[in-house]
Amino acid sequence: MADFISRSEMKRIYKQVGALAKEVADLSDKELKSFPGGTVIHEEILATRGLKGSSKNRQIKYLAKVMRQGPLDEIYLYITKRKGSNLHAKKQFHEAERLRDTLINEAMGLHQKGLSLQIPFEPSWQSAFIPEILADYPNLKEKELRQVVYQYVTTHNKDHYRELFRIMKAAVEHKERIEKASGQ
Repeated sequence: MADFISRSEMKRIYKQVGALAKEVADLSDKELKSFPGGTVIHEEILATRGLKGSSKNRQIKYLAKVMRQGPLDEIYLYITKRKGSNLHAKKQFHEAERLRDTLINEAMGLHQKGLSLQIPFEPSWQSAFIPEILADYPNLKEKELRQVVYQYVTTHNKDHYRELFRIMKAAVEHKERIEKASGQ
């Protein structure tokens, strides 16, 4: 999705991948044999072995950089399955937050612009992100999504904000279940 990701959000994503890299670096040889990462990642994991202190931390940061260059979903699932890690759940949580904030920010901007031009804000506003989100998460209902965003923008009631988060989190989890079922 081609939305704006703030610097703070990028830092959170990098920190998340860093935590994943730290867990990946601690994999045993047996676990590493079935690890879904490519050969470059395998070499970097092996390079972290035997290192201590700050040199190990630097190598883990480099491993995170290498891992960010490719898709991480399989790695998150592998680590969750092997170690019972909550990193995958955190990733889903942050994805739902990001989607919610993207929709809210877009609607708030359009609402503010409409106020300055004395144009009323309607639930059927022209959104650049809703079609993309609906394409990525087909189980979402556009009318429900627009209504919750509209209610939050016009009332600033935190209940609507939370409801939008619940909707987005359910969509992220549903998409993952579908992908997992089709992949097996």
